[in-house]
Amino acid sequence: MGFGEIFRIERMRVDPALTQALRSRWDAEASAFAFPWGHMIPSLEDVSRITGLRVYGRAVRGYTYPCYQYLAEHLLDLPVERRSSLVPRVALQESLGLCEAGKNAGESEDEYLARLARVSRRELASEPGPQADLDLRCFLVLFLCRLLFATRGDVVHCLFLPLLEDLGEVGGYAWGATFLAHQFDGLSTSERQTSTSGFYPFLQVWAYVHLPALGRGDLTRPGLMPIARRWDSLRDTRHLVDQLERLQEAIDSYPYLDVVWQPYLGEGDEGQPWLAQARPYFGRSVWLHALNLVLPLNLFLTQRSLGLRQTVVEFPIENGERKGKTVKSDVTTDDAYLQAYALKYGGKVYKSARHQVDVTGEIASLRALLQSAQSELVRVRCTGAASASSSRSAGGSPSLLEARLAGAVLRAEEAQRHLEEQERDLQLTTEHAMELQGERDRFRVEA
Repeated sequence: MGFGEIFRIERMRVDPALTQALRSRWDAEASAFAFPWGHMIPSLEDVSRITGLRVYGRAVRGYTYPCYQYLAEHLLDLPVERRSSLVPRVALQESLGLCEAGKNAGESEDEYLARLARVSRRELASEPGPQADLDLRCFLVLFLCRLLFATRGDVVHCLFLPLLEDLGEVGGYAWGATFLAHQFDGLSTSERQTSTSGFYPFLQVWAYVHLPALGRGDLTRPGLMPIARRWDSLRDTRHLVDQLERLQEAIDSYPYLDVVWQPYLGEGDEGQPWLAQARPYFGRSVWLHALNLVLPLNLFLTQRSLGLRQTVVEFPIENGERKGKTVKSDVTTDDAYLQAYALKYGGKVYKSARHQVDVTGEIASLRALLQSAQSELVRVRCTGAASASSSRSAGGSPSLLEARLAGAVLRAEEAQRHLEEQERDLQLTTEHAMELQGERDRFRVEA
């Protein structure tokens, strides 16, 4: 069914500080992380190599319903309250014979999981065909909705249950693409949450391989596939607040040359047969489907991850096509993109208290850019007026040059407004950060 590889991934410690630090840098408008060095986006190749989930096949399209009572009773033989989409977790576990399968004293995690697998196989083998189908659906609901696409709470939703009616079709869906859409949706929720919904090892391992200098991962089992099997999170005994503050400072000052844009260049395809069919999707900007949720994978924002130079991207992003587009670039430098990126985000890419307070130099830089924009605006207007006057005296129509100059005027005026807004935002951020720092210092003195 396409889930075999993810079942082989060992249990990993949760790193809430890393998750929260990454979540705070997610830009929902761009569907991308906004780091000091530019956009970064978890891609279909990341999903395929880290989890082993298939990113090709039929899109997981459909609708969600307010009530799944009939489907749950028909496909799972489990009761669901009227007008509800939730199944009690305990009832699902009882149906699989797992309710009493607690961890024994002295039993390792691997031994515990191996015993659960034996219990599940024994239960399935002892059941006749129709009952085995019911048990398999119960297991898939538990897996999909409590592990892969989990939500908060102790109940299990039935959103994917309509897709499980024909068990022979389940393996044909692009569950990896749906998983990525679910991750994007989870990152767009409140920054105050300290965890992501769904399969948390993916985002942690993504940070380990792309931002290794953060030092949050431990490569304990090199060479295993999928890549999530190689890693565990390093144990950090400091308070979560201290961990998060250190992480934000580390990301704010992360050496740009240490960012790993293409972490899989040295990886072959050995032991990863699913890559052959997945590879055509790796370099394309596509739409990701998770039932009635449809989100863009804006891979053209991270052309450096494809070994290309990054082109300038206009905001807001307009992409009306739902078919994939191959990402291409013919520029030879990232300079224009980085300038446009700085104009859009300014000091918002910095999250640590140290960088938010120390913005005097950035304000001075913005003022210099503002003066440059104003000078350019005056020059363009003068040139445009002279060109228009000459065109009128000759009795001709407005030239192509005039149209271009008019566009340049509009762009310069927009840059001027944007820079003024950035300066105001930075000043407010500075004042707020200094107030917070003062309160923190008072609390420490009182403590």
